[in-house]
Amino acid sequence: MKIGLYFGSFNPIHTGHLIIANHILNETDLQKIWFVVSPQNPFKTNESLLHENKRLDLVKKSIADDERMMASDIEFNLSKPSYTINTLTYLQENYPDEEFFIVMGSDSFQGLYKWKNAETIIKEYKILIYQRPGFETENKLQAQIEVLNAPLLDISSTEIRELITKEKSIRYLVPDKARKEIEKKGYYKK
Repeated sequence: MKIGLYFGSFNPIHTGHLIIANHILNETDLQKIWFVVSPQNPFKTNESLLHENKRLDLVKKSIADDERMMASDIEFNLSKPSYTINTLTYLQENYPDEEFFIVMGSDSFQGLYKWKNAETIIKEYKILIYQRPGFETENKLQAQIEVLNAPLLDISSTEIRELITKEKSIRYLVPDKARKEIEKKGYYKK
C-alpha cells in the first residue's frame, strides 16, 4: 500500500491540513494518509504545545469519517525530539510491505537540508510537496519530488491558538468535532 506520511505538531489540526490531505489523496496514487503527530519538533519550542495525546485525539476526531486517513502516535514511543529519519527507519522495519511517501509544504522542503540524516531521506523517499505562498520549490537537493498545487487556506495553528486566547470564534477554521472538544476542555486558554 502507498502511504503518505503527513508529519506535524497539529497544535491544533485545522481545516487547511485536511484540505491538503484530501487533495493529495485525490491527485496521487496514495491509498492512505497518516497524520503523524509529533510529540516534539526539534525546530520548535514546547511552550504552547498541547499534550501529545490531546492533539492526537483532536486529529482522530477530525478524520473519523474518512477511512483514507489515519492518526498516528508512532513517534510517541520513539526518542525525543522527533527526528523524521528515526520514524522512517522504525516504519520500514515494522511495515516492510508498505511504501511510504513524505508529505510536506514547500516551506519545510526549503529547510530539509538541516534535518538529521537529510541525505538518506532524500535518497530513499519520494516527497510530495504542496506549494506554500512565498516558498518556491527549488530542488537543489536533487530529491525525488512531486509538486502539487493543493488549494491553500491562509490559516495557521498559531493564529487559531491566538483567537482562542482572545476568546474569539474558531468555527470553520478547525473541524467541528475538534472545535467542540477544544471548547469543552478549554484547550489553549491561558
